[in-house]
Amino acid sequence: MMAVIQMITLASKLFTLLIIARVVLSWVSPDPHNPLVRFVYRVTEPVLGPVRSLLPAMGGFDFSPILVLIGVQVLENLLVRALIGMAM
Repeated sequence: MMAVIQMITLASKLFTLLIIARVVLSWVSPDPHNPLVRFVYRVTEPVLGPVRSLLPAMGGFDFSPILVLIGVQVLENLLVRALIGMAM
């Protein structure tokens, strides 16, 4: 059970890092053909895109990464607590 909890925590941290990388990439003008840039966009867009489409226009600001980061943390906490509860 502990291994599953550790995997969930690791996946949450990795996805959080990818979201942060995506935000940083949006501040600069990266080469869109760079494999690392393409990987970050390909992994994060399926989550950020739907959230972005639900939000109203905010004058050019994209708040979807903030909402996704909060959602990832909440989901991680819920899953870990549920698994701990099942183990007891």
